[in-house]
Amino acid sequence: MDAVLDDLARHWPVYATMPFIAALIGYVTKRVAIEMMFRPLEFVGIKPFLGWQGVVPKHGGRMAAVATDLLTANLLDINEVVGQIDPVIITRELEQPLLRAVDGIARDVLEEHHPRLWEVLPTLAQEMLIKQVQSSAPRLVQEFLDEVRGNLEEVLDVRHMTVERLTRDKALLVRLIRETSRPEMTFIARAGIFFGFGLGLVQAIVWALTREPLVLPVFGGCIGLFTDWLAIKLIFVPREPVRVGRVILQGKFQRRRAEVARQYGELIANEVLTVPNLLEALLRGPKSDRLVAMVERAVGHAVDEQASVAKPVLALAVGGRRLQEMKHAAATRALSDLPLTVRYAEGYLTEAMDVAKMVEQRMLALTPLEFEGLLRPAFRQDEWKLIAVGGVIGFLVGELQVLLMLG
Repeated sequence: MDAVLDDLARHWPVYATMPFIAALIGYVTKRVAIEMMFRPLEFVGIKPFLGWQGVVPKHGGRMAAVATDLLTANLLDINEVVGQIDPVIITRELEQPLLRAVDGIARDVLEEHHPRLWEVLPTLAQEMLIKQVQSSAPRLVQEFLDEVRGNLEEVLDVRHMTVERLTRDKALLVRLIRETSRPEMTFIARAGIFFGFGLGLVQAIVWALTREPLVLPVFGGCIGLFTDWLAIKLIFVPREPVRVGRVILQGKFQRRRAEVARQYGELIANEVLTVPNLLEALLRGPKSDRLVAMVERAVGHAVDEQASVAKPVLALAVGGRRLQEMKHAAATRALSDLPLTVRYAEGYLTEAMDVAKMVEQRMLALTPLEFEGLLRPAFRQDEWKLIAVGGVIGFLVGELQVLLMLG
């Protein structure tokens, strides 16, 4: 005991600072482990031997697929989303841009495919023809929207769109996970302070009693492993509230269910299932050829309807083959103008679909295990690496303290 007290007297600054240094190291190592999850977005180093890429961006495809499966299976019904769009309101919202688009398409197609006929028509006749075509446009839009809604799964692959979007944009995938788990990440880092301080106290006592050089690094490594593992576990478990005396224990992520649901819903609505993204998926996705066929069919019917008014004259002046070419040209132009036209109704469409609210409500209805699946995949893949970082740093801290004590 005298030897212990003597050593404490001679090295008291080292003993006194040991818990605080360990607390600082505990915080830094946890923060490093967290950043290793998300950064860098691309591999930095010499492949395949030396370097690092953030866990989330490295496994972006798999994580995007997991997130999308959760979204499409449990959180979102695309038919219900699109079903909330009122054909009458959308037609009213698009009335003016639609009339301008129809005017441009009709004039350009007629001028391109039958310039002589268009030129010989008096200006009044030209305007009457355009007005006639425009008058049928609102009904055409409503009929087309009804057809798309009735066959939505045939023209839109939401899973493909979401996986591609999240895989292509690694920063978005990182943001989706990081923003919804920021308090949990902060908890892990802060837990390192308390765990590290406790480690420092125990180390100081063990060293004072044993003076065994291996004790501190081995003990530090074990504590580093345990504290990182415990910090991650405390995020998710217990899944259900557990009362211990007056204290109620529950995983931090589970306790924040309402907040997470709101944040996740807003991110999905604002970053993933936006009107432009859905429109791009419709026009360029793996099922876009079916939408093109629908547009060509709808435009073809409209042209036939207008042509029937002057069928005898039109048949002689235009001919069947050229009329078919005009239909195809009009449909192609309508598709190319669609994003610009729909932009005028983007505000209404976003409000009507209300993706954020649907995702939020359905997230709140998930079981604790299903809810855990929202964030857990981000940790599970390389969780052992993050825990190992804590163990290695804990070992090195212990070794450093030995050198200080023996020096």
